[in-house]
Amino acid sequence: MPFTTTEPPFRFRRGTRPLLISMPHVGTHVPPQLAARLTDEARQVPDTDWHLERLYDFADELGASVLVATHSRYVIDLNRPPDGASLYPGQSVTGLCPVDTFDDTPLYADGAGPDDAEIAARREAVWRPYHRQLADELARLKAQHGVAALWDAHSIRSVLPRFFEGRLPDLNLGTAQGASCDPALAQALLGIAKEADGFTSVLNGRFTGGYITRHHGQPAQGVHAVQLEMTQCSYMQEALPFDYLPALAARVQPHLRRMLEAVLRFVESRKG
Repeated sequence: MPFTTTEPPFRFRRGTRPLLISMPHVGTHVPPQLAARLTDEARQVPDTDWHLERLYDFADELGASVLVATHSRYVIDLNRPPDGASLYPGQSVTGLCPVDTFDDTPLYADGAGPDDAEIAARREAVWRPYHRQLADELARLKAQHGVAALWDAHSIRSVLPRFFEGRLPDLNLGTAQGASCDPALAQALLGIAKEADGFTSVLNGRFTGGYITRHHGQPAQGVHAVQLEMTQCSYMQEALPFDYLPALAARVQPHLRRMLEAVLRFVESRKG
């Protein structure tokens, strides 16, 4: 089926320091003609990275640029390669244009997902503009500051048997097994996460960084990329209606801010 959308593919705020925060999975928009094909469950877009803009509401104070997706990952997943190749071969994953939820239930009421032409149209309308903006902003930051950092912000339910056993650690740092940022920065961030009282953490555990981190992180060229996958129970209600819980969020926000301040200290010490 043809694909059209009237919603811009992203929102963007330009900052003043060499840090870009990307939020590729916060979007909830599903164009009406696509929503009509989805199940009632899918129209609730339950697999959204809810409320991350609010959680990272200190980003402007830090001088970071912020890139925020508008469309649901059910339209197209901005953290997947454009050819849809699996990021975790041999493990269960959702695709570039998903056909099932994280709970392994069908997205499409008739069971028929998008064909190749529709996938290509979604890629051109949503995926490419987001990635073009991401690459352009990193290039601008690198040109202006001599270095750039990319923080790819995510969240997920703490228990998802399809993807991992048991309960996920709260703060999952991913650096593509050490390839996307300087190891000293990764260890500094892990140290901050380990000091976060009441929260568990890991570096390059179940989530090592998706396409955005792996593709854009080029530490040898002065571009350092880190993904943080957080448990949603650290700041919100994990089930419908997916409410933001301010008192809970206030416990984890200082640790997030400390990590981003550490990123900025690291890259700014390497300017030029």
